[in-house]
Formats: sequence, C-alpha cells, structure tokens
Amino acid sequence: MDKSYHPQEIEQRWYQLWEKKGYFSPQGDIPYCIMIPPPNVTGHLHMGHAFQDTLMDILIRYHRMKGNNTLWQVGTDHAGIATQMVVERQLNKEGKTRHDLGRDYFTQRIWEWKAQSGGTITRQLRRMGASVDWDQECFTMDESLSRAVATVFEQLFDEGLIYRGKRLVNWDPVLHTAISDLEVLSEEEQGHLWHMRYPLTEGSGYMIVATTRPETMLGDVAVAVHPEDSRYQHFIGKTLTLPLTSRVIPIIEDSYVDPEFGSGCVKITPAHDFNDYEVWQRHQDRLSTQPHGGLINIFTVDAHINADLLIPEKYQGLDRFEARRLIIADLENAGLLEKTEEHKLMVPRSDRSQAVVEPYLTDQWFVNAKTLAEPAIQAVKEEKIRFIPENWNKIYFQWMENIQDWCISRQIWWGHRIPAWYDSQGKVYVAASEEKVREKYHLSGDLVLIQDEDVLDTWFSSALWPFSTLGWPEDTERFCSFYPTSVLITGFDIIFFWVARMIMMGLKFTGQVPFKEVYIHGLVRDSEGQKMSKSKGNVLDPLDLIDGIDLESLLAKRTTGLMQPALAKRIEKATKKEFPQGIPAFGCDALRFTFAILATGGRDIRFDLGRIEGYRNFCNKLWNAARFVLMNVDSSVAYSEQKVALGMPEQWIYSCLQLTIQQVTDSFANYRFDHGAQALYDFTWNEYCDWYLEFAKPTLNSPDTSEAQRRGTCQTLIEVLEILLRLLHPIIPFITEEIWQQVSPLSTHHGETIMKQPYPTVSHNQINQNAIEEINWVIGFITEIRSIRSQMNVPPNKQIPILLKSPVTNDRIKVDSHSSLLKTLAKIDSIHWFSDKTPPPSAAALIGNLEIFIPLAGLIDAQKELARLEKEIEKTRKNLAQIQNKLANTNYIERAPAEVVAKERQKAEELTVTLKAIEEQHTKIAALKV
Repeated sequence: MDKSYHPQEIEQRWYQLWEKKGYFSPQGDIPYCIMIPPPNVTGHLHMGHAFQDTLMDILIRYHRMKGNNTLWQVGTDHAGIATQMVVERQLNKEGKTRHDLGRDYFTQRIWEWKAQSGGTITRQLRRMGASVDWDQECFTMDESLSRAVATVFEQLFDEGLIYRGKRLVNWDPVLHTAISDLEVLSEEEQGHLWHMRYPLTEGSGYMIVATTRPETMLGDVAVAVHPEDSRYQHFIGKTLTLPLTSRVIPIIEDSYVDPEFGSGCVKITPAHDFNDYEVWQRHQDRLSTQPHGGLINIFTVDAHINADLLIPEKYQGLDRFEARRLIIADLENAGLLEKTEEHKLMVPRSDRSQAVVEPYLTDQWFVNAKTLAEPAIQAVKEEKIRFIPENWNKIYFQWMENIQDWCISRQIWWGHRIPAWYDSQGKVYVAASEEKVREKYHLSGDLVLIQDEDVLDTWFSSALWPFSTLGWPEDTERFCSFYPTSVLITGFDIIFFWVARMIMMGLKFTGQVPFKEVYIHGLVRDSEGQKMSKSKGNVLDPLDLIDGIDLESLLAKRTTGLMQPALAKRIEKATKKEFPQGIPAFGCDALRFTFAILATGGRDIRFDLGRIEGYRNFCNKLWNAARFVLMNVDSSVAYSEQKVALGMPEQWIYSCLQLTIQQVTDSFANYRFDHGAQALYDFTWNEYCDWYLEFAKPTLNSPDTSEAQRRGTCQTLIEVLEILLRLLHPIIPFITEEIWQQVSPLSTHHGETIMKQPYPTVSHNQINQNAIEEINWVIGFITEIRSIRSQMNVPPNKQIPILLKSPVTNDRIKVDSHSSLLKTLAKIDSIHWFSDKTPPPSAAALIGNLEIFIPLAGLIDAQKELARLEKEIEKTRKNLAQIQNKLANTNYIERAPAEVVAKERQKAEELTVTLKAIEEQHTKIAALKV
C-alpha cells in the first residue's frame, strides 16, 4: 500500500473495473429492487441527488452482499420543458426558432443533442460510486416506455378517467404552456395593494375592493362579501358597475372571503384566479348567465390583453404590466382609486422561464385523480406501503383526500405526444397510433384525422417508472421478479407530484403497490441552514468536493450567468470569505460517509465542510491502520492452523466488533443511516485504531510473547480488519475495496471483489461480557492518566510513578492482571499502593473506588506552568468578555441573523467551560507549589 491515501488514484480505477466486470447486475436469490428517481437528462448532479443516491447505494451494496438478487434500476427523464429550452437556446444563437425547423426536425435535433450532451448526469453518478445496473438503463422516451405511456393513456380514456376540458391551469406566458405546481416557485416580493372603488349601479355609493393585480379587474364577474359580515349584509343581491367598463356585476355572499383582509370585499375573477374559480363554481347558476358564461379570459397566451368586445379597446394588445399602469392611472383620474399601499406578496414564477405565472383558462387534458386516489389512500392505511418517518402519512392523506384533477397536457413539442386524433367535426379518437385508431373505431382510410398537438406532462410517464422500466405492459421476467420494488428513497418535495402518482398508477395497472416502503429524506442546506440556490451563491457541486476546486474556478462557476452585477459581487465576497483557498479534494468516500452520518431520520441537514474534512481524516485513519497491520503481520503467521492464544484485548475487540455488527444491521433495517455510520466510526476510530492497535503493539514487539499469543494477535488484527472493511463497504466502497485486496489474501475470505463477499453477521458466542468490562476498565485507567498528563503539561513520553488507593480488593487484582498494558500505554515506571498515608502533592483521578495519584515533584516546573496558565486565563477572560458585551447589546441581538447570534452564544458557553477548567488547574498547581 502507498504510504499516503490518495482517493483520486483509486476511485475511478475501481469503478471502471466494477462496471466492466458486470458486478452491478442482479445476482442472487430473494429480489431486492430500488428505482432511482430519474434525474432530468439536462441536469447536473447537485447535493440533493448526491445525498439520496448515496443512501440508495448503501442499501443496494448492503443487500447485494447479503446475497439478494439486487437491482438498482437507473435511468433519466426526458424533462420536456427543460430539454426543449436547452435546444431552443441553441437555435436562437443560430438566429432560428423551432418553428423554422418544424416539429419533426426540431425533435430530431433534440435527439441529436441527447446523444451528444445528455449523459452528463450519468457520468456524474459513476463518480459517486453508484452501483446501478447500467445494462438496463432507461430513458422515459425509450420505445418500450413510450408503449407503456400510450397503453395507460388509452385505457384511462376508455374508462372515462382521462378527459379534455376547459379549466384553469398555471400558464407560462413565455413558454406558452401549462406547467405543474412543482414548476412554479413562489417567493415573497415587494408589491402594492390597490384599493379601488366599485360604484353601486343604483348610484347610492360604492364598495372598496383591494387587489394586488388591478389589470385582472377587466375579467371581474362579481364582488363577494362574507355572509356574516354585518357591514355588507344590505348590499348582497345588489349590483355594481365595473370601473372603466360598462358591465354590471352582482354582489354575492361566500364564506371564502376573509372579512379581516383589506376592505372585506373581494373581486371575483374566475378565469384568472384558482380560488375565484371555485367561488364561480359554487355560484354558477347566477354567474354563468353573464357573457362567456361568467368566465372572461382577458389574456392572450403571452399575457397581453385580449381583443374581446367586453374589454375597452384602449387596453387591448397591451402587455399585462403596461395595462396595469394605464388602468391605475385611469382609475385615479376617474376618482375611483381609494388608496395604494406597500404590500409584500408571494409571486409565482416559472422555474424555467422566471416569468410571472398566470392562472389561465384553456383547453387541456385532465386525469380524474380522485377516483385513482381512493385505492392509493387505502393502501397506505392498510400499511401495504409504509412511509418512513411515519409523520409523512398525515401529509400524504391530507393531499390525497383533497386531490384535484391532474392537468397532463403541455403545449410543447418534446415529449410523449398525446395519442388522440380528431376528425373535421372535432370528435376525438384515442389509440397508440393512427393505424390503431382506424382499426379500433372502424374508420375508413378516407377520413382525415389530425393528431393532438400537445404532449404529456413529464410526470405522467415518470408515474409509470416502477413498472414501465421493468418491461410492462409485457409480462417480462424482470417485471415478475422485481415488482413490487422494495423501497423508494426520495425527497419530501415530490411526494405529491411523483410518489402519490406512482402509487395511483401502480395499483391501477398492476393491481399491486409499486414499492413497500418510502423513505423520505430532508433537504441538504448550507452550514447556516439556508436552502442552496444559485442566487445566494451557496450551491455546492458534489464533484467539486470530490476533486477539489481552486478559488478562481469556484468564483467563475458561482457568478456565471448572474445578470445583476451587485448580486455577482455579493456572491464573490461570500465565496472568498467561506473558501479563501477554494475547496480541497476530499474524495468520494469522505463525501459519502458525510451524507450517511447526516441522514438523521428525514430532517433537513446542514452541510458543513468541517464535517467532510473530518471524514476525510477518518478514511486516512483507516488507511494508516491497514498499513500498520500489513507491515506488522507476517503472512505465515496471519492465518495458521497452529495453536493460537487470544488474550483479553483480543476477546474485547471481537466482542466490540459483534456489537457493532448488530448496531449497523439494525440501523440499516430501520433506515437510520446516521446511527449505522456513527457505530462504524466509533468502532473504527476509537476501538480498533486508537485502542486495539495500541494493545497489539506490546504483544508484537515483546520478546516474552509466546508464538501462540503472537499468532492470536496477528490473526485478530487481520480478521477484524477484513470484517470491518466489509461492514464499511456499502458506505465507503472505494477505499474498502483497495484495502481489502491487500488484506483478504491473509484472511479467511478471498475473492475477486469485496462487493461479492457476504455482509458480516453477528456471532453471539464471540461476545465476552467479562472481556468488555475488563478492557473498558483498562481504557478508563489509561485515559485518566493521559488526561492528567495533558492538564498538567507533563511530557507525553516521560515515564511517571503513580500511587493507588482503593478499599476494593478487585481493583488490586485488575491492576496486577493488566499491569503490563497499563505501564506500557500510560508510560508508568512504577505502581505503588498505600492505605492511610497522606499522598505527596499530586494530581488525582478517580475510577470507581480506585484513587490514582501522580506525584508531580520533578515532573513539571510549577513556576513556569503557573505563568503559562495565568496568560491563558487572561486571554480567555478577555475573549469571553468581548462576546458577552456583544450579546448584551440589544441592537446586535435584533439585527444579526439568528444563526450568527446562536454561534456567539455557543462560543460564550465554551469559553466559560474552558476558563473554569484552566482556573481549577491553576489552583491545583498553586497548591502543589506550596
């Protein structure tokens, strides 16, 4: 083994070999299957991907080693809108649009782009060590998956569960398409609340209506008040003249109105507000008698004002925000603007185009989700599917029991084109192809049919992912083997958009749940708990953490594409402060271990570079321990059938190992990756590396050691290390494979790869409780001696005498039994017992009933040590006073971010503890001096 651990030199080499050898393919008995949430083909690996993919890979590698027939199904999503935007930008640079190419050539251009550039995220998955079955990689636009999509659409249509109708949808006025709720990002922005006067038709006064979107008044069909609002009871049933128009609209009552907000009067614009649309539905008998049935669409597809006879001509053709400015001016000139207030509001923007999204009335295809939701709700209630943590059940039920019909059509060209055809009369026919349409409906070849221009929502095809990727609707061997899948691992943000729909579709088309368990993880946030976003400049690229990146390159990545110079400057300043030297190369294993230990039962995690640095040190510790073992174990001694003697330290480390195996096994079974990783960390760092290697050195180096003892220690070093590597492999696969290849020839386990070795199981007969108690006592004894050395600044290698006192006979037996270890590891030159005598000036410690005294005469320079401690006390007091003064400042507490204040309070607590310890040490040494 190399002297130093260099992850960059081993990680890609091993992954390429694993993939080439086909180790990721399913092999074994009992099936175990995980479906990867398909990332967008346009995407790049972000921290959320890397986090959840690590958790999935841990389970896959664990179950593969347990002998399961393990499939991790990989693939990518065609990402309709995102992919189309990428290629359209390329065309724009050439001075063209998709309309210049036409639909067929444009989609061909997208396929060409995918072939050249669409594999970025799959290459990044390889860098993360994802042991997916690449031979079965899927794409949502593959022929087999497209066949599944057409089959599902046709059956749902034939059963009346898919229909076409005019409904309100989220509309992107730049992309000219409906978009899903997930593609709408609402953020708080500064705006205004305009209070407008709506005159009563009878001329007796007016009502005041407040709105944040005054341009939509052109589509008002009523004003609503709360039925119990005493201010407006006498107005209900009367009419108003809509300002700036000649239309008359009624005053209605509806409990939707909040009497406490604004004036308590709400304008009802059902064609441009989802809540207003529901009010319109409740009052349809009265409002539908108005022009357009009470649904007045004032916008074009690009959010300009419609050329409608009901809309004053002066506003027609204007952009919505230009119309807003003119309407406000006209209201003010007409004396109809009561007042204008500053107002913060949530503004919905398209995730892709950043345009403000409009609720828009248009013809779309919908799925009757409520019918499909009923068995999906029941499946979770009957625990056929289990959410982990369980609190997500409540949220799932809440959404499913109030589910709305699902808009599945998109007005773009890239995606699964809706398999519906129309004749000249507008009659619709649905089948997978025009040929099948004519056959199914017995249509003549002369009848002209036109296919629907829309494509399906990307979430429609991904809802079929658990079974379409396995070959459904064909009854394939893979489908029979791996469906239902074992567990789904995903973030909470797509429970409704993906998880719920997979459950609905799985039950509908296979009669079975798509997965038995759903592990919901939290979001990966920055070290301050902030959500990672490009605009904040706090996004971390997992590959930068693996490979490292210099400051200049990191700045270039973070500020690229930012339109506002001030924002770029702020991000640059923040980056330089957080990463003054850039990001060092930590390696993939360190990143994976960090993710595992931070996976705390579904809560959001704060990612701090200090943590990953610590686990890079952990990998280095493991590497160095392996080098020590290989350098000190003779291959002829390591595994021999000759007699071996296992001392108390050997029995102890085997016992600790078995307890660790049990902890890790239980943790993985309960999806407590953090508990499993922590147990492995503690055993590796503390018990094996820090203690057992130290216990082994005297045995290996002493001339008095018998051959049986030497063989026992050598075999223990090798066997425990080999088992530990197998325990660690699912979390840190690269370093464990590299070390295992060196260690396994000396052990009882051999083979081509650690991946195909059995995962360790508990051997209860190796747990020796007496050995655990004895060696833990030894560790406590040595730790106390070392602690006193550190506190009193005694040189660590200086041999010291100790005095012992105890009323318990068993303490003397323990000391005598382990005196060799105690003297060697605690650097003790003599041990003396005393009873009633007063010990000389000493530093003391207590272990149970055993008192330990270290005479300090001659060990330290008391005068010099007191002077050093006094400087430390003065410095600590000064630092503590500065922080306490800051925390006593009310202005600072109110203005500083909560996270910063919390950190300062933590510093104050730590300094208080430190000061107390130094002062106590000073007191002890001052007493010794006297």
